[in-house]
Amino acid sequence: MDIILGIDLGTTNSEVAVIRDGRPVVLPDDNGDPILPSVVGLDPQGKLLVGHAARNQFVLAPERTVRSIKRRMGEETTVALGGQNYTPQEISAIILRTLKQRAEKALGQPVRKAVITVPAFFNEGQRDATREAGELAGLEVVRIINEPTAAVLTYDPHPAEMERLLVYDLGGGTFDVSVAQVEDGVVEILASHGDTHLGGDDFDQRLLDFVCDRFLSQHGIDLRDSLAARSRVLRAVEDAKKTLSSDAIARIEEEFIAEKKGLPLHLNVEVERTDYEELIEPLLAKTLTCLDQSLSDARLQANQIDKVVLVGGATRTPLVHRLIQERLGRPVHAEVEPDLAVAMGAAVQAGLIAGVEVGPILVDITPHTLGISALGELHGLSSVHAFAPIIERNTPLPATRTEIFSTVADGQEGAEIRVFQGENADTRYNTLVGEFVIEGLADVSAGNQIVVRLDLDLSGILHVTATERLTGLARRVTIDNAMERFRAKQRTDAVDRLEAIFETDEAEGADEEEAPAIALENLDGLSPAQREAAGRASALIAKAERLLQAGANAEDAAELSALLTDLRAALERRSEDELRRIATEVEDLVFYLEDR
Repeated sequence: MDIILGIDLGTTNSEVAVIRDGRPVVLPDDNGDPILPSVVGLDPQGKLLVGHAARNQFVLAPERTVRSIKRRMGEETTVALGGQNYTPQEISAIILRTLKQRAEKALGQPVRKAVITVPAFFNEGQRDATREAGELAGLEVVRIINEPTAAVLTYDPHPAEMERLLVYDLGGGTFDVSVAQVEDGVVEILASHGDTHLGGDDFDQRLLDFVCDRFLSQHGIDLRDSLAARSRVLRAVEDAKKTLSSDAIARIEEEFIAEKKGLPLHLNVEVERTDYEELIEPLLAKTLTCLDQSLSDARLQANQIDKVVLVGGATRTPLVHRLIQERLGRPVHAEVEPDLAVAMGAAVQAGLIAGVEVGPILVDITPHTLGISALGELHGLSSVHAFAPIIERNTPLPATRTEIFSTVADGQEGAEIRVFQGENADTRYNTLVGEFVIEGLADVSAGNQIVVRLDLDLSGILHVTATERLTGLARRVTIDNAMERFRAKQRTDAVDRLEAIFETDEAEGADEEEAPAIALENLDGLSPAQREAAGRASALIAKAERLLQAGANAEDAAELSALLTDLRAALERRSEDELRRIATEVEDLVFYLEDR
């Protein structure tokens, strides 16, 4: 049976996936990264660069680099690269061929067929150009499917009953909103609307203008006038945008970005999430207009939608979640990695075409919202019991989020941080999972800002950090197995209710042994990416140790123990690349042992 690849050819990033053991798996590169930036370039010697290498070069040599080519698909145009002119199809073919080679290396055999996704709003010319790009890359494109269709397949290819889903797909360069109906394994798109020139790239431009305008007002120099300076700022704001998806503040720093009167000038701008949200809200308003139009075209009301699915990296922006929930009155689903969902769905479609049985995708999420108590409004009155959510329920794990809070009194010396889990606006109806006090705050007026950060890993270990923004004073605590203890509390409550009903004292099985925790206090100071990798590694170590205790044959146990030794060493060295590579090996072996 021929292997059929599932490929998401994206504006900003691209991925390739296949079906393994009945489930879609995105294939990573040699460093364990599943994402290939959709960037093509030539180095000074004329050598082809694709992906991260090309993206890194863009900062210094934008004239030798091509990005966001998807926005040009279907146009009768060319782009210059290394003294040659290339059509958008040819540039896209380079990306597709790179993904094909990645898959062949991972699978150990040649592949010739693929399902490739496109925005639902792509016209026939753009679809034909995509098919031509695949053929140029040496692939038989067995089907072109819409990205929303792929996303629906990712969430559930075989729902038990008919479902209507709204897919909000906000990628790097394009936006789609589609209403789909799924029944008996058939996905029918009832309506689609969108904009092929609206996405995360436009968010980057708004943030770039914000930063450059501030630098211009301070120094009288417009960084947009220099191609090299503009490229550096663009790369910096892209990183800041990602940071603001989880953190309340991002700092943009670039040394020697310009020169004035023979003296070097440095860029140092702090951006709060509220600043960023004000910049992009007009763009998001356009997406809501498209959303309303799709519902109207499908002749449906919001309450007739069973599930709202978010796809595309730009949907990580918390404002997107809030606006959609306010407009539709229902929670959104982003359990499947937004950057990978479309590629995984393409693999599901490829598997269905090839006659492979495809099962559901398993994703670890936080089932309940985590936040703290704060002074706020409850039932029209000011109350200290207001619940301030930080990590929303259904957030994929591991998760990191920060929010800014302020003191309420002049000269306030300390702040009590009480962490709750639940969905009620009143913390008295939620579950307290931990509390501490940050003391020794600066003697300043009310409004002193405290940044509260929550880190929740796959093992259910919650790290809570409170930092005084003015001085950097911080206090950090670890709450072991916050998720498990909450579930245990739910079980205990359920048993109590049953006892009251049946008037019995039997409560066997109410308690569950908590999984061992892996503390990561020694990894303070890591970047978000390193922290994510470390969290994944610690969770895998705990899971693998449970498997070893449960019993495995000598050969498997020896292999797993050796990998765990390497993984612990990588944790000590704080090596992100090693962590990701070894964790993937451990994950594969654990999956194999669990499946036996």
